[in-house]
Amino acid sequence: MKVEELVDSALENPATPEDVDIVTRQLGRYPRGMVAVGARCVCGNPLAVITRPLLEGSVPFPTTCYLTSPEAVKAVSHVEAEGDMRGYNDMLADDAEIAQEYVKAHEAYLAFRHALALRLGDDESHIQGTSAGGMPVRVKCLHALVAQSLVMGGGVNPIGDRVLSQIEDEFSPTVCRCGL
Repeated sequence: MKVEELVDSALENPATPEDVDIVTRQLGRYPRGMVAVGARCVCGNPLAVITRPLLEGSVPFPTTCYLTSPEAVKAVSHVEAEGDMRGYNDMLADDAEIAQEYVKAHEAYLAFRHALALRLGDDESHIQGTSAGGMPVRVKCLHALVAQSLVMGGGVNPIGDRVLSQIEDEFSPTVCRCGL
């Protein structure tokens, strides 16, 4: 599916008040700028949300795909705590094919955010060229990369996909562990 179609699909089903309440509980704070749920657990609870590029008060927010599921956040945090980001950065440096796929993930993220900004009337010039998670040259935040994989689907972000595979015993979008 093209990024424009993903955005259109998301905006056809905007976040409901119930979605906002659940994400508020997940995050422990109100989810500013949340426009839609980008990925859901099999039980229907949000896993990752789509956030507008320009928050209230004209605050720039480049992290369009935002991981909210406490179970997913915890599982990804374990990977980061184990120091695996260094290995992912080494992978980018050593494997030209994965590095190129990562650049394409960055481009997809920018295209997705641009399509979202156009549809919402947001000005994204203040974050032009900036995606999330360290893309396109390094791995900085696995949470953002996993969120992109969940929102945009498998095959878009090679690092996000690998992390999802790595954590499948602790978190999977196909197994409910929400406990809400």
